[in-house]
Formats: sequence, C-alpha cells, structure tokens
Amino acid sequence: MMNSISSPHLHGGNRSQKIMLLVIAAAMPGLLTQLYWFGYGTLLNLMWAIVLGLLLEAGVLLLRQRPLGFFLTDGSVIVTALLLALALPPMAPWWLVSTATLFAVVFAKHLYGGLGNNPFNPAMAGYAICLIAFPASMTIWTSPYAYLDLADQWLWFWTEQGQLDAITQATPLDAIKHLQGNTVDEMWAANPDIVAYGDAMFWVNIAYLIGGIAMLLLKLFTWHAPVAMLASLAAMAVLFGAGEPDLYASAGNHLFLGATMLGAFFIITDPVSSATSRQGKLIFGAGIGILIYVIRTWGNYPDAVAFAVLLMNLAAPLIDQYTRPKAYGQQP
Repeated sequence: MMNSISSPHLHGGNRSQKIMLLVIAAAMPGLLTQLYWFGYGTLLNLMWAIVLGLLLEAGVLLLRQRPLGFFLTDGSVIVTALLLALALPPMAPWWLVSTATLFAVVFAKHLYGGLGNNPFNPAMAGYAICLIAFPASMTIWTSPYAYLDLADQWLWFWTEQGQLDAITQATPLDAIKHLQGNTVDEMWAANPDIVAYGDAMFWVNIAYLIGGIAMLLLKLFTWHAPVAMLASLAAMAVLFGAGEPDLYASAGNHLFLGATMLGAFFIITDPVSSATSRQGKLIFGAGIGILIYVIRTWGNYPDAVAFAVLLMNLAAPLIDQYTRPKAYGQQP
C-alpha cells in the first residue's frame, strides 16, 4: 500500500527529546543560582513535580490508549515540572506543587490533545491557577542566605511545620508598587531584606539570561520573541517612569527583579503556544512585555509573567492569521 505522504520534506535536526534535554541543561544555571540564594525548596518542588507529573502523564496516556514509552521519554513533562519548580516559591508545600502539576499536565496539556496541541503554556497555566486560588501560599519566599536546612525544608514541604524565622512575603516589585508615600530610594533604604532579595534575583536573572543566550546560539528558537518582550518592557518602564522616576520601578528593576528572564527565554519561546512567523513572534513578545508592565504597575499582582503569557497565548492564533507569510509561488 502506497504511503499517502510520499513527497520529500525538510526536517530539522532536533528531535523533541533532544530539544527538551537542551532546554533542561540551559536552565541549570538558573536552578543552581536559586538553590544557592533561596535554599532547598526549589529542589524539593522539582523532584515532587517530576514524579507526580510522570504519574499523571502515564495515567492520562493509559486512559487515551496511547503508547507510554514514546510519550514518557520525550522530556516534555520534565520540562513542565522544571518550569513549575522554578516559578513556584521555595516554601511551596507539597499540595501546592501537586495542584500546579495536576492542572498543567491534565488540563492545560492533555485536555487539548497532548503535546503539540495545547493552546496555553502548561507550566504558566498551572502557576496561574495556584496564584489565583492560593495567593497567600504563592507569596512566601525565604530571605537570601537565611533559608532552612534540608531537614527543616523537608518537614515544611510535607507538614508546613518547622522553623519559619527566615520567611518574608515582601518582594522588590511588590514593595515598589506599595511605596506608601515613600520614594523608591527611601523604600530601598528602609528595607535591607528587600535589598538582599533584589540582589539575589539579579543574579538569578543573569543565570537565566546566560542559559537563554546559550539556547539562542544552539538555534533552539529565534531571537524575535525574547528581544521584543524585553525591549517593550524596558520601553514601557522608561516611558512611564521618565516623569516620576521616584514612584515607578526602573527598566532595570523590571528586567532583573522578577521572573523576566525566565519568562523571556524559557516560557514565551514555547513553539506550540506562541506565534509562528517572525513578524508574529515580534508582536507576540512585544504584547507580553507591555502586559507585564501594565499588570505589575497597575494590577493586583507584583509579577505578571504568567498572566501576560496566557493572555498572549489566546491572541497567538489571531496573530498568526494576520502575519502568515506568503506561500511559495503565490503572488505578493
């Protein structure tokens, strides 16, 4: 019987599994930097998210009567678990990680048909549902260098009991948003813990920037979406902060104090849920950068990467519709 797909086709040199492994490797500098500054919580988040994610993936594949070996070894669940672990606070308990993983794997991924069919970034969908449902648990971060030892962290992860002196709920972006009559400089001077947190997040973002540049050099994605996101976010900060710099976070604050670099290089470059053409990626990335600034500055959440990504995921099909390149042989 003749194969109906008989014509030759061009193929990329990267299989899904290889791409996923390279993404995981590129995220290692960021993961290690977070562990250095904020302790073992992120590692426990990662281990539990991987185990639960693989179990959920296997269960859904069995229900859908799909081959287990092929899909469990493509690396997509591990990447989703990694991104969730990096985005969730290090003091997240097991049930919070479980909720994020369940929603990401079952609802955001398999409900739409599995890998390659999901319109939303699974990790950001899982993160966003937890941020909406459990805002208090999602804002607990340890102070840099004051985190729990491994035994206390393990106890906290499973029971939410243990030494809690090292916990702070204030982040730099949140503190800048709620200045309470102070200037930005006065806020920094009055809050040494927030200054330490800001220093830690700067190096975390640098680590993700290094990993992102490595992926660009390996040509895992094009520069269009990340550069457009970072440029639009910085431009918004300069535009609205030029008149009153003492009341608004600077462009540097927006680029290096939140989850910006993680979002720019590891989230919005998801080829399934983002725009596809080069022009479309520029629009997609720019839209995310603008939305991040708007939500951070005037919304209810200090860091808005997840919501900005999900909103632009909704817009990606429309962007593709209007930026589709001309087919070969078609008159311009």
